[in-house]
Amino acid sequence: MNKKVLVSSIALAFVLVALLSGFGSGSRARTSATNSAPPANPLSYLPAADGIALIDVRRMLNETMPRIMAGDPAKLAQANAEIDKFKTRTGIDPRAFDRVVLGMRYTYPSAKVTKLETVAIAHGTFDAKALAAATRSAANGTYREEKYRGATIMIVTINDQMKLLGLWDIRFNELAVCALDANSLAIGTLPNVRAAIAVGQRGSRANSDLVSLATRDPKAVIGFGANLPRELMTNSGLGNDTIAKDAGSIRQVYGNIGSTESDVSLTLVARTDSAEAANNLNDTVTGLRQLGGLMIGRLAPARKALAQSALDNLKITTRGTEVEIKTQVAAVNLASVIK
Repeated sequence: MNKKVLVSSIALAFVLVALLSGFGSGSRARTSATNSAPPANPLSYLPAADGIALIDVRRMLNETMPRIMAGDPAKLAQANAEIDKFKTRTGIDPRAFDRVVLGMRYTYPSAKVTKLETVAIAHGTFDAKALAAATRSAANGTYREEKYRGATIMIVTINDQMKLLGLWDIRFNELAVCALDANSLAIGTLPNVRAAIAVGQRGSRANSDLVSLATRDPKAVIGFGANLPRELMTNSGLGNDTIAKDAGSIRQVYGNIGSTESDVSLTLVARTDSAEAANNLNDTVTGLRQLGGLMIGRLAPARKALAQSALDNLKITTRGTEVEIKTQVAAVNLASVIK
């Protein structure tokens, strides 16, 4: 695993925390009378995926992000304004969610090109009829509906760039939304939402292995698991032959993000194809850790504090075919980078 892969993996995990920081304030939606049915497991609607992430939005709202962003009310206000913009354009209020499951699938349109297809299954409190009315009104003439397997899919043409969940710039062209049951929404491209409907009706255990990996820590704010097929690793451009060989031995990654009163923690596990490969990967990561200490001095002060904290708390453990990387950082240091 080269330095870029290691740093990107850690950064991506913490970015997942940042993406939800816009949920830090605002009113919660009330439960409708139509939501009396027992809540379904969002995972039961997830199409076959190469990677999944489970996000406990309620804990993110009430614990993690308030601790990280408590010292920057202006940032919270800005993020919530972006969430309001998203609601205005789509009719969907992200504040109504209590948990979200993301399913990600890799596609390879051409050599050395990898694209990510994502569908979100959001669980929360909302009224399907009110949602349809709000989406239709917000769409301002760019709304249409499609029936699929007895379900109604709402499709909004946006063609605009917005900050997803208040922070992340992304361009939306066409967004499909479907109420799967009284408490669950599928959100994504039209083909992916259709797939979620079909899976919910016929049932599927295609993701049981990834679910097992992503749910190993029931106290985690975010849990994740992913397969790393050879095509993905080949397209990643991993540098010299030795590094490429070490990284190419990784078959799965999984882990979680947690939080305490003062810290945010990350656990990242790489599962390789042999014990020998795991030992080689451990040696590579350990070497990169030493190099990282030499490079921290070049970073800006805020990033330097975050990197130093992560490096000081870094623990690398090898067990059989797996290499586990654990670290934690002070919430105040993470907040300074988000700012």
